[in-house]
Amino acid sequence: MVLVVQIILAVVLIYFAIIFFADYYKHRHENDGNIVVAGVIGAITNFLDTLGIGSYAPTTLLLKVTKFLKSDKLIPGTLTVACTIPVITEAFLFIDAIKMEGATLLSMVAAAAIGSFTGSKIMTKFNEKIIRIIMGIALFLTAILMLLSQLGVISALGAGNTALGLHGSKLVIAVVVNFILGALMTAGVGLYAPCMALVYMLGMNPAVAFPIMMASCAVLMPVASREFVKSGDYNRRGSMGITIGGIIGVVIAVTFVKSLDLTVLTWLIIVVVTYTGLSMLYQGIRQKNAA
Repeated sequence: MVLVVQIILAVVLIYFAIIFFADYYKHRHENDGNIVVAGVIGAITNFLDTLGIGSYAPTTLLLKVTKFLKSDKLIPGTLTVACTIPVITEAFLFIDAIKMEGATLLSMVAAAAIGSFTGSKIMTKFNEKIIRIIMGIALFLTAILMLLSQLGVISALGAGNTALGLHGSKLVIAVVVNFILGALMTAGVGLYAPCMALVYMLGMNPAVAFPIMMASCAVLMPVASREFVKSGDYNRRGSMGITIGGIIGVVIAVTFVKSLDLTVLTWLIIVVVTYTGLSMLYQGIRQKNAA
């Protein structure tokens, strides 16, 4: 089953790379940002992603701090397109490290991919005001989940769990929820923390969350990215820079960092992401009311 998942990852990687690079080449003369700055952002955030912090919230934060994007409407598409190849790289490196039942893995991954396709179709239709409100809520929820993870609440849910797969009603619940998480990811809600909580609450071994999370993201992101590339609702130079820097960040994290105390950094990210999320939510509500 691991081989099947790896083949699927290889296929979606090639498929997405062709679409992404073709679109970038077509618009190569457009100057929509500094690719070097984007590369640094990608290296930092995907380094953190490989270590378990996640990349969506930190990437959104740095894009806002550097004022990289001309419009907040481009945030969901840029996040999804830019992080796709780095996340697939992570999945290839980690997917066979932990054993679990293949049927559960494939079912949840497929559900996330279908959910992302649905979510991306919806997200491309929203204007900047709605995007700001959605991203504000997404960042705030992400900060809450990161806080619960830091406090040990999420990991406590999985204490004593030993199951390596799901069956019957539990598998149905897992598939439905992962479909929803796949759709929400296109709105900027990271899948890692809620998926981990889902796995724990259904009685699975906490370690099994990692192949599920990584494979789900690696498959759903190319599916969602296709819609954003097709509509043009993303920053091309930013996405290319984050992609290149992200691959470097993943390789550095896997190669040189075996164990790193990220406690202080994670708390700092929680505080700043909360502030950024509430600010975007306030701006979106005020802009909507003004309209």
